[in-house]
Amino acid sequence: MASRSSILLAAAALAALFAVGSCTTPLTFTVGKGSKPGHLILTPNVATISDVEIKEHGGDDFSFSLKEGPKGTWTLDTKSPLKYPLCIRFAVKSGGYRIADDVIPEGFKAGTTYKTTLSI
Repeated sequence: MASRSSILLAAAALAALFAVGSCTTPLTFTVGKGSKPGHLILTPNVATISDVEIKEHGGDDFSFSLKEGPKGTWTLDTKSPLKYPLCIRFAVKSGGYRIADDVIPEGFKAGTTYKTTLSI
């Protein structure tokens, strides 16, 4: 039979694991200054993402890959304006891909930060 101190120690260890595992940051994307419908600069508020891709409104797949730039920015240049709102797919460096639906709205404002429903 387990002693009372062993049970308390196990409970404390589980509580610590839960607390560490639940420390996440709500993900946002800021549209960079100089962005316009065919030139998009995004800056996420976390540095733990990579492989950022965009899906246009009504699109079937994530057909636009953004180029990683300095200071954690991601840039996309297209020949024609994108169809908004945009969905964003990205890899999380701790593993797996995530999708943020309809993050960047039609008529977005450069310099504005847009919230997602995800936490990283």
